[in-house]
Amino acid sequence: MCLAIPSKVISIDTQTNMAMLDTLGVRREASLDLMQDDVMVGDFVLLHVGYIMGKIDEEDAKESLKLYAQMVEAIKEEEEELKEIQDANT
Repeated sequence: MCLAIPSKVISIDTQTNMAMLDTLGVRREASLDLMQDDVMVGDFVLLHVGYIMGKIDEEDAKESLKLYAQMVEAIKEEEEELKEIQDANT
């Protein structure tokens, strides 16, 4: 299974065919080499292993990002609970 993370395009370098993206508050470059559709600054795209794979509408992107944030928070809470259990057993 692969995850493609919704990201917002914040700039495009047409000479290198690369876009600068904002992904969950982190800026990263990604290649546009696999994209067949035009991508514009402000578009939401799906990022996978350094490549922009497709466009996604803003509403769907924001909902996906909200779910990612909930998953990250749940993982953090679980890690804290496990640490508390481990600390209690030592």
